[in-house]
Amino acid sequence: MENSNELLEQMIRERVQKLKQFYIHLFIYIIGITIYVAKTYFGVPINFWPIRFINEFVMWIWTFFLVVQALQLFFVQKVFGTNWEQKRIHKIIEKEKIEKQKWQ
Repeated sequence: MENSNELLEQMIRERVQKLKQFYIHLFIYIIGITIYVAKTYFGVPINFWPIRFINEFVMWIWTFFLVVQALQLFFVQKVFGTNWEQKRIHKIIEKEKIEKQKWQ
């Protein structure tokens, strides 16, 4: 039982880490969108090195990757949620116990 609690705790930590990474990515994306809109639509003269390369193509690719990350994080969680993960963990643990008992 202790093993399943450790696995569950590890899964929760990984999930929280992925959420943290997503929110950081989203925050940086919002800054990028703001700079892109300021450059493109308001003519703000921002042309130093990394900002110079923010154009429509880059923003579309960046948006695509952000959407994919969000789908992986939130949609997969709905389909393969915590209940599903717990069932799979218990099933694997039970299978290991049965295998262990066969060898004893």
